Amino acid sequence: MDYDLSQEQQMLKDAAHNFFLKECSGLFVREMAEDARGYSPELWHKMADLGWMGLMFPEQYGGSEGTFLDLTVLLGEMGYACFPGPFFSTVVLGGLTLLEAGSENQKKDLLPGIAGGEKILTLAWTEKSGTYSPQGISAKAELHDGHYTLSGIKLFVADAHIADPLIWVGRTAAPQENEEGGVSLFLVDCTSPGIGVHMLRTMAGDKQGEVSFDQVRVPEENLLGGFNRGWPVLQKVLNQAAVAKCAVMIGGAQRVLELVVPHVKERVQFGRPVGSFQAVQHHCANILTYTETVKLMTYQAAWRISQGLPWEKEASLCKAWVSDSYRRLVALAHQVMGGMGFMEEHDLQLYFKQAKAAELAFGDGDFHREIVAGQLGL
Repeated sequence: MDYDLSQEQQMLKDAAHNFFLKECSGLFVREMAEDARGYSPELWHKMADLGWMGLMFPEQYGGSEGTFLDLTVLLGEMGYACFPGPFFSTVVLGGLTLLEAGSENQKKDLLPGIAGGEKILTLAWTEKSGTYSPQGISAKAELHDGHYTLSGIKLFVADAHIADPLIWVGRTAAPQENEEGGVSLFLVDCTSPGIGVHMLRTMAGDKQGEVSFDQVRVPEENLLGGFNRGWPVLQKVLNQAAVAKCAVMIGGAQRVLELVVPHVKERVQFGRPVGSFQAVQHHCANILTYTETVKLMTYQAAWRISQGLPWEKEASLCKAWVSDSYRRLVALAHQVMGGMGFMEEHDLQLYFKQAKAAELAFGDGDFHREIVAGQLGL
């Protein structure tokens, strides 16, 4: 693995860093947490003009043919700024699913709109079971006279209140133990009768909804990826999304480090900077260690995905390590900063919230350690 960014990737990183420094202050993040939409359409279209929405899409769909590693670079800068908005739900969850399973007509219909900032997409798969297995999906889709009727409740659907369309995951055949069949994906028009959206109040201030489907009619051609063949697609996308979420966390980790080190150099207690105390020095050294290792793990997994190499084990290793490490380094930062870091006016509390939300997204450390143990034959 070459650990250096290419010239194009460094240019992307620098451009994104400067853009978010200008456009996405801590005050802006707090405002969007209280805003009903949760994002700025003006800022969204500026990002689209820069080509970021279509970064991984083929040129024929309005994209720039980027790699997963390019996406990782961009997501890192979004994590650094705690960027609020539907980029992850639209480009990662929705876009990757369309690229993986969409027909040519579906891609032509949706991907250019996503790349141009005109469409916001999301993925609705989580249910009350809270499990990441095909057996945990109980929402049903039944075929009647050329259309499907969808019924069930989906939880924690990112940006459900502004998305159109969404990708719905449901059961088209009865579940069988240890089988992946019987799950299908559908493109759903969010204005269809029978859809209800109730937004949830979250600790991180991100916009997640409970979405109910009551006999929602969907044309048969809106089936995505084949009948009863949705689970392998979903599993692949969720594993890639886990790595993408790690990319967000490495950006946040870097920002936390930059908040802590100047503070301990300037803060004086007992007549000297608190950074001169051994315990504080050890905390800062551990924060740096976690920061560097989460970068290593994430870039390794992202590089393997980009190169077309086997990456599933690395994805779970990455998510397990980064989830735990980011939470720990933010906790160490709070110990160093003291009560100041918990104040709403201070940016560190934004990263505390980001860390907890990201830790649980797409499986926590224990979930992914179980996957790695299974790959070891245990």
